[in-house]
Amino acid sequence: MGHVDETTGCVRADVKPKKSPPNTETQAQILARLRRDAEIRQTGYRERALGLFPHVCASCGGEFSGKRLKELTVHNKDHNQENNPPDGSNWELLCIYCHDHEHEKYKLKGYVDGAAPAEKPKGSSIATPFAHLPTLLKPQDTHQTTEQPS
Repeated sequence: MGHVDETTGCVRADVKPKKSPPNTETQAQILARLRRDAEIRQTGYRERALGLFPHVCASCGGEFSGKRLKELTVHNKDHNQENNPPDGSNWELLCIYCHDHEHEKYKLKGYVDGAAPAEKPKGSSIATPFAHLPTLLKPQDTHQTTEQPS
């Protein structure tokens, strides 16, 4: 069953006992794994892009630093995640919101997963009540000649 908290009188669910800290050998293994993972990240294209470009969203112009730097993502301009040239010419830094928006625009154009659209996207299904407005607003010729009967 549960444990009664003496200060509140509430019944608490069974609480797992705290684990003892890892031994020295396990700590060394964990530390080595963390260092190796950090090295892999440093050689990854995100870290390279962060080193090449200012920490500014290419779409909205937001600046990112400190803890907010994780909100800045690398976007492949051609939408091909395999195309990662070392000079970063296919990359741009976008905040997570602009990055999502960019991919939504791409999907709306009919592209999915980097493939060309199967068919041309259809036009809007929404009515266009002002489609003929320019013709209605054209000035009418008020100087029409009328023939006088003789």
